[in-house]
Amino acid sequence: MVVLNNESRVAIIGGGISGLAAAKQLAWLNPTVFEATSSIGGVWRHCSYRSTRLQTPRPDYEFSDFPWPDRTDPTFPTYKEILDYLESYATHFDLWRFIKLESKVVEIKYLGDEKKAGFNELWSGDGQALNGLPMWEVGIVTGQSETVEWYEFEFVVMCLGKYGDVPKMPGFPWGRGPEVFEGKVLHTLDYCKLKEEETKELMKGKKVVVIGYKKSAIDLALECAEANQDGQPCTMVIRTLHWVVPSYSIWGLPFYLFYSTRLSQFLHERPNQGLLRSLLSHLLTPLTTGVSKFIESYLSYKLPLEKYGLKPEHPFHEDYASCQMAILPENFFSEADAGRIRFEKSDKWWFWEKGVVLEDGTKLEADIVFCATGYEGKKKLRSVLPKPYNGLIENNSGMMPLYRGTIHPFIPNMAFVGYIESVSNLHTSELRCRWLSSLLKGRVKLPGAADMLKEVNTETEVMKRTTRFYKRHCISTYSIQHSDDMCREMGWEKWRKGNWFSEAFSPYNNQDYKEEKSD
Repeated sequence: MVVLNNESRVAIIGGGISGLAAAKQLAWLNPTVFEATSSIGGVWRHCSYRSTRLQTPRPDYEFSDFPWPDRTDPTFPTYKEILDYLESYATHFDLWRFIKLESKVVEIKYLGDEKKAGFNELWSGDGQALNGLPMWEVGIVTGQSETVEWYEFEFVVMCLGKYGDVPKMPGFPWGRGPEVFEGKVLHTLDYCKLKEEETKELMKGKKVVVIGYKKSAIDLALECAEANQDGQPCTMVIRTLHWVVPSYSIWGLPFYLFYSTRLSQFLHERPNQGLLRSLLSHLLTPLTTGVSKFIESYLSYKLPLEKYGLKPEHPFHEDYASCQMAILPENFFSEADAGRIRFEKSDKWWFWEKGVVLEDGTKLEADIVFCATGYEGKKKLRSVLPKPYNGLIENNSGMMPLYRGTIHPFIPNMAFVGYIESVSNLHTSELRCRWLSSLLKGRVKLPGAADMLKEVNTETEVMKRTTRFYKRHCISTYSIQHSDDMCREMGWEKWRKGNWFSEAFSPYNNQDYKEEKSD
């Protein structure tokens, strides 16, 4: 064990979007950013296919103080463009001086007084984020070394992210798992590590089965079809259908009108809305349902969902409220019409020697089975946090109990950024990092731990009533109110547009939350 002197007061763990946003906002504290790999970018660097693109227009995915150079370009940027943008951001704000690449966090130890932290009336014992004393010891392994180097910090910001690194693989009874399959079983994370020519060679002429029907599965099936123009079709095995969208236009109207304005979000339930607001929300339920039906009618008209049995039974707004709306690649259904992408629905499936067996007994022959089954982001946190804190990551609802999506009421002197979702996760992370900076400066005063937990539980119950997919911790239907609360706590004006018409009908984005002069 090697203990090193450290001039930084704050550690930021992870060099993805959240880590970069945290480094920029906490630059006044000279933070140290530990990135396990040889480059920044997070999931955009390590979990992207050759065809991966952003799912939102450029202006909806940019830092408030660093606009895209070509933000009027209507095309969705590729993952390579996003990586260039992030590296330019790091260079422009001189963030590289904080970043330690190939520095993997293997363990974190708590140095504070256990009696004054954790399960107390005030977060961190006294409600303060910084107290001038080292509270955490972070163990790092660099490069190929096996020696653990230890650094002490007053505060730690966890930006490991929900996606990447730890693949989520389905479990099977013995004799029905990958051990009986004669072909290859890969997670999408394995596929992302391959070079472009390797991916084409891997699938060319092969019988491929893709498990899943979210964005990563859809993109992978399309790449498979394009690699097999004269060969075998790709079969998607779908457990749960989700709504897909061809563009951000619904019957000629811009999509933001339905969910991204203050007026449109007024229709949806939100935390702490009061009795009158709750009554109005209940009375407006038919209008909320009507908006969802209006969008569904367009998607059913525009896309061959009925033809392929791909129309979900749940309403569109449940997918939007859980951040599961996927933008469809342009040629996806063209490849399906040509017979190069096929669809099978099955709640359960397992392996046999030659492929996959569905719940109804249908056998699908396969040379390769790709599992687009997600990631175990919380498992990453548990692997590095000490007891008892690693047992507090999830509440009884399977969600991370984070006040303002950032502070765990019972984990002292630590913040979590990038663990709640919205339509633009970059915006969500940047604003929370601004709020966190105000907290560390002493400008934001936290309520007691019990009150923070009550707030989190209230938010959870709203999500449960809004969508069956609530565990994704998505705030998309009340994101403006969430931002209002943070602005109020930072001492900012919560109404950011300048006039009532824009407040009601214009979409909110990062440009509305530029840093105020007082900061």
